[in-house]
Parts: sequence; C-alpha cells; structure tokens
Amino acid sequence: MKKGIHPKYDLKTKATCACGAVFEVGSTMPEIRMEICSQCHPFFTGNEKIMDTAGRVERFNKRKAATVKAKK
Repeated sequence: MKKGIHPKYDLKTKATCACGAVFEVGSTMPEIRMEICSQCHPFFTGNEKIMDTAGRVERFNKRKAATVKAKK
C-alpha cells in the first residue's frame, strides 16, 4: 500500500443518535450523527412507530377494511 494516501482511522469516533445514545465506533470521520440506532429502532425495541403523513395510515386502514368486507 502507498503511504500517505489513506485517511486516518480512529477507533474512538463518537457516534451520537437523535435519541441521545452515544457509541464509540471505529471510523475515518471525526464525529458521526445518526437519526436512528439499535436502541430506538422499532425492529430491535419491539415498539411500533407509525409516521403518519397526511392521513395515509387511516386511508390504508380504510381500504383494507373495505377489502375484508368485500371478501365476506
């Protein structure tokens, strides 16, 4: 490998999540900010988070209920 062309790899990079969790990870970046991590992600926590934008969830539930009625 050529010397002087690779970025510096730091083993103690501070990764901060929007939920407030702080991790130490290895990275070439000095600091990492993320929106979601394993402590707040619904897959790992088991909590369901529904982000409703303009009533899409209600419209989907209404269409789903209509198809169930139509099948019966």
